[in-house]
Amino acid sequence: MKRLPGVLMALAALSVPPAIQADDKLAETRRAAQQGDAKAQYKMALRYQFGKGVERDIEKSADWYRRAAEQGHIKAQTNLGNLYRSGKGVEKDYAAALRWYRKAADQGDTPAQQNIGFLYLEGKGVDKDPQEALKWLKKAAGQGDTRAQMILGDLYWHGREVEKDPAEGLRWYRQAAEQEDPVAQHTLGLAYFFGKGVAKNYAASVKWHRRAAKQGFPPAQYSLGLRYAKGKGVKKDYKAARKWYLRSAKKGYPDAQNNLGLMYRKGQGVKQDYGTALKWFRKAAERGHPLAQFNLGNMYRKGQGVEPDQEQAKEWFRKAAALGHKSAKKALKELDGN
Repeated sequence: MKRLPGVLMALAALSVPPAIQADDKLAETRRAAQQGDAKAQYKMALRYQFGKGVERDIEKSADWYRRAAEQGHIKAQTNLGNLYRSGKGVEKDYAAALRWYRKAADQGDTPAQQNIGFLYLEGKGVDKDPQEALKWLKKAAGQGDTRAQMILGDLYWHGREVEKDPAEGLRWYRQAAEQEDPVAQHTLGLAYFFGKGVAKNYAASVKWHRRAAKQGFPPAQYSLGLRYAKGKGVKKDYKAARKWYLRSAKKGYPDAQNNLGLMYRKGQGVKQDYGTALKWFRKAAERGHPLAQFNLGNMYRKGQGVEPDQEQAKEWFRKAAALGHKSAKKALKELDGN
């Protein structure tokens, strides 16, 4: 069972905090910040970091974070640590990042605790120490931090820096899933489907995929569509499969785009339509999906939804073959007369 690439990086993605979404008065906030109000200083830092009401300026953001952090503002300490870790607005300095994270972590800030765990895992700003990393990650996870729970799940599931233990990984995934983390819910659904770390249970797989899919998570929408298409854990229903594939495909998920193309090519749950099949195969193929590239090549080869074009067929077969698709390699040999 494979996890989506880049999941851990996605977990660390920034979003605009609600503290600056409200229409507070900039002049009053600036005046209070200049008079030493830590909360106002933090708000000014956020404004400069995200360019809300002011021109975006990371260096000024760092300066305001520092002023607030030095007064013990927890979120400012964590965010200042983030800037040192990324080298944005300040010179990259992992030791400084760790120092600010510790100040916030000692006040119970779970993102800071999670980030300390990351630094120990990576050996940045400190000697690499997986056990110390686990300690900090578990501190955050124990307080309900879903990102830390997901990281722990990944570590145990894949055996990264710890002894591989799918059941322990699943325990952490479940904690995050129960807090409605869609990545965790999707992962839990896959675990039940493949029977990894838990007894195989198609109905439970569908349950978790549905919860994640309803939150708009494209991989889960695709997986739920696949369950309906195959009749695994639910009654086979091509119309329901199409519905979930389409939701995922519209968000650019190539597996769903390819499968949607297959449904239109075969007329499963929809009227057979080679033109629409071609459209979805192309979208997935252009995203580097080897099976879609092979399918698109076949459409050109057979003239389905498009005029027959052996050169275009070869082009898409080559792309799929370069990615290791065996049938594409065979098709190329056939077209070349070998």
